[in-house]
Amino acid sequence: MENQSTDRLQLAAKFVNNTGAPIFLTGKAGTGKTTFLRDLSHLTHKRFVIVAPTGIAALNAKGVTIHSQFLLPFGSFLPTREAEGNFTDHNGFYTQQTLARRHPLNQFRRNVLKAIDLLVIDEVSMLRADILDAIDYRMRSVKRNYNVPFGGVQILLIGDLYQLPPIVKDQEWTVLSRFYKSMHFFEAKALQNSGMVYLELDKIFRQQDDVFIRILNHLRDNCATADDVKILNQHFRTSDQISDLPPCITLTTHNYKADELNLRELRSLQTPSFFYEADVERDFPENLFPLPQSIELKVGARVMFIKNDTSGLSSYFNGKLATVISLEEEEIRVEMDDSHQEFILKKELWENKKYRINPDTKELEEEVIGTFAQYPIKLAWAVTVHKSQGLTFDRAIIDVGQAFAPGQVYVALSRLRSLEGLVLRTRVQPDVIYSDPKVVDFTLGTGLQQNLTDLLSAHQSQYLSQLIQDTFEFESLTKSISQFDKDQESSLEFEDETLRKDLPVIFEALASEGENTRKFRTQLMILLQQGEHEKLLQRVEKGSAYYLDFLTGVLEKMILHEIKVEDFSRIKSYQNGLEELELEMIRKYLGIAKSGRLIQSILKGEVTGRMPEIEQQAASLRKSIVDTVRRSLPEKAKSSTKTGRKKAKEKIPKNPKAKKEDSKAVSLAMFLSGKTPQEIAEERGFVLGTIMGHLSFGVKSGVLKLEQLVAEKDIREIQSVAGKYDSLRPYFDYFEGKYDFGTLRLVLNLENNNRELE
Repeated sequence: MENQSTDRLQLAAKFVNNTGAPIFLTGKAGTGKTTFLRDLSHLTHKRFVIVAPTGIAALNAKGVTIHSQFLLPFGSFLPTREAEGNFTDHNGFYTQQTLARRHPLNQFRRNVLKAIDLLVIDEVSMLRADILDAIDYRMRSVKRNYNVPFGGVQILLIGDLYQLPPIVKDQEWTVLSRFYKSMHFFEAKALQNSGMVYLELDKIFRQQDDVFIRILNHLRDNCATADDVKILNQHFRTSDQISDLPPCITLTTHNYKADELNLRELRSLQTPSFFYEADVERDFPENLFPLPQSIELKVGARVMFIKNDTSGLSSYFNGKLATVISLEEEEIRVEMDDSHQEFILKKELWENKKYRINPDTKELEEEVIGTFAQYPIKLAWAVTVHKSQGLTFDRAIIDVGQAFAPGQVYVALSRLRSLEGLVLRTRVQPDVIYSDPKVVDFTLGTGLQQNLTDLLSAHQSQYLSQLIQDTFEFESLTKSISQFDKDQESSLEFEDETLRKDLPVIFEALASEGENTRKFRTQLMILLQQGEHEKLLQRVEKGSAYYLDFLTGVLEKMILHEIKVEDFSRIKSYQNGLEELELEMIRKYLGIAKSGRLIQSILKGEVTGRMPEIEQQAASLRKSIVDTVRRSLPEKAKSSTKTGRKKAKEKIPKNPKAKKEDSKAVSLAMFLSGKTPQEIAEERGFVLGTIMGHLSFGVKSGVLKLEQLVAEKDIREIQSVAGKYDSLRPYFDYFEGKYDFGTLRLVLNLENNNRELE
């Protein structure tokens, strides 16, 4: 069994490292999913971010929430380009069109997503299919690769479908059911025909009791027998019998039941209350608090640790139970249930972080933006089944007579190490033992999957071929430069002729290698197909040396251009675009630098972990280039406010009125070219309300329709209160800031043609 488990964990590492296949890593409670995730940073050479559906899940996974990383609005995503108004009149729905235009990604998050090779989503049982499709759309847009799921980024989904299900309201499901069979993540459009690999960890570390393991498996698979129920109910105890037992935790179905029991027991203690406040620093929003900001304790209180000991001494772990034996203002002393040893608590630290690209090294890194320090315990006479996930208990009172969600009974029972520690407050009724039939059907369907070893071999071959094709080409860079040039196209150009020539020179340099790279890829593919692995690796080594030297020259030109324009004003959009181009070039450099070792390890069936020395090499190279370029340039004037640009056409007349009309025309032309109002505002250096004012001119003149700027349902909502107030501020307050002043002015002024609201 141990070897079997080890094989599965190694297999998981190989699928992540040596393939590009989407992976669903699952397993029963206690099979090591969390450990695998914790070790991932050492197991993989890929750049990755970790996200989770909820704040607490993200904290536990040491990642960030899905909504914060992808800037998704709260609501339901419809996987279509059509307007949401075609499907529902209710608020809270958005489509590809509205996601792109009304909720664009900012530069910060876009750069992070452009840099990754792997996206990890933890606690995937809670992930809804529509949210996964929204992630897919974001990734395709960021990577500018609309032909493959997630824009070509590998996705690793971790979780147990038999645990917490996704939540969807009846009103949402009425609309979403037109697109999905259920809300489970595996119904997402992005995963259909994606070749997702189902990899189940099969060694259970938590339980060793064969009878208990058999019952848990039956519960999980919806095939619990009368004998299983009979064995479980042998552990039913009356209230009087329970009161005679040693202290242990109660697992119950509802928050209110757990809270009532904890509060009642705390109040029954005839000892004074002590309150312990958390230390919250910088940005750590309340919805992420892993514990109450203020904890009330009394001597005699039952508590549970909710975090592993970070001191390295392993004095406690997440789920360990204890009893408070003394309290002072600055000290909490407890007695551990298992060892009966006394222990003085210290505060533990939780970190709220975000992913970012280091501005100097261009490496993907984590940045701590806030902290929460508190004693890592909570009252533990009772806890909900929901919040017990991931915990292990030697003994627990299980109260699941009111189980309301699929799998709740299974989750509660699987927290225990053995039947010996099971105490039932209510008898288990057959009608509450059930798993979601959609989940069971999906799991049974995975039995048709090809043998994992053969599947790995097939995916590795595909990955090797794709790796060669994607690494040794520069067409993706030239396409990005062309798109950048198109995005920046306007009537303005740099006064300095050398600045105007910089990007065309870089483009030509990359394009000139097109034929050379094509021939090189063909040579490598022939050697791969012929099994000439030694020759293949030799060619890769020589080719990599040549192309790394070539890319160094390209990076020098790009960084030189970035530094020459960095002090110009009102070109923020241009500079953001340059940064994205440079990041793409560095990503290409890293891909080539890692290719030899990666190809060799895949051919040998090995796992290549992190390659920090190569990333450090790229970071050092960039720093060297920046230092050299700055020394070579003459000292620039301080606090320059010049744009460095001029009108390519005739100058704008000095007449203020004419200038205002031209400004409106520029905004209108940019909108008609496909830019969003927010993008126009950023590029032109105006606030969004000003741009909306410019575009309202287009609506009044008949060039634009109001519906092109504002969703129909929003128009109807605003018009429903038209005439109620004499100025915009009351309308803004009425909608609680839902609509900006520019949008309100646009709709209301058209509704009230007689007067202009301000």
